Amino acid sequence: MEPDGVPEVVVVGSANVDLVLPVQRIPRPGETVLAGVMTRGPGGKGANQAVASARAGARTAMVASLGDDDGGALMRDALGSSGVDLSLVSSTSAPTGTAIITVDASGENSIVVAPGANSELSLSEAAAAAVAAAKVVLAQLEIPFPTVQDAAAASSYFILNAAPAAELPDELLAEVDLLVVNETEAEAIAGADRSALLKKVPAAVVTLGAAGAVILTRGDDEIAVPGLPVDVVDTTAAGDTFCGVLAAALSAVSATDAITSSDLTNAVRRATVAASLSVQAAGAIPSVPHGDAIDARYAEVYL
Repeated sequence: MEPDGVPEVVVVGSANVDLVLPVQRIPRPGETVLAGVMTRGPGGKGANQAVASARAGARTAMVASLGDDDGGALMRDALGSSGVDLSLVSSTSAPTGTAIITVDASGENSIVVAPGANSELSLSEAAAAAVAAAKVVLAQLEIPFPTVQDAAAASSYFILNAAPAAELPDELLAEVDLLVVNETEAEAIAGADRSALLKKVPAAVVTLGAAGAVILTRGDDEIAVPGLPVDVVDTTAAGDTFCGVLAAALSAVSATDAITSSDLTNAVRRATVAASLSVQAAGAIPSVPHGDAIDARYAEVYL
């Protein structure tokens, strides 16, 4: 256990105000559809993941850039009330990032992001020190690429959620300890054969939506973690919940021990449970479950 006040998990990532539009179906190119009542709430891949980590019980800090506007105030309140350390969050004159999310009747979504202040995020001296001290560092690709590279280089255990999908240079992948991607993102990095990911990183988790996830590690057989059947309300932030809870679970491994295949399997199971809980509620941060709910459902499924 780290000394009190030292973050176990540092999330380097985006924070967005989400504008959520419920629709019967997601529009095709060139098509206009009517939406129901729009809701406005906190989100962004980095913020969602930081909240998920904190609610799962890990001491969590976030490195982010917010606008000096009402959206920034909304994000600070949402993060702080979930127990995320905000000391490394900076403010800028650029507007807080915004995501426009359409959610159809089956709970599937389509998202467009205007990065805003996220585009100005860099790793300050204090942020770099926190990244170096953390047990686990988690980043995504909604922030400037050089910032992701700096975080990877400074960390001792680096998880990259390579979303949105992008081709990644070998110099970044060489710094990644664990890659988390969905099937589309995996194909962008390694082609159709997901096992080829292990030519680039030592371990990877490929999420499969309702089907669960698979764990790939060098020298071991592929491990499947099945999904849990639930009634889906909204899939927004399910992947982010997965990543944040995964990081929190791995941060609980003793600092003197290397993370084993068994540790990773148990962490992916917890993350899968958390994601299954998140899709049963609407919204991004509002849908992220707390640790007691994760513990109870995990015990039902695995103990």
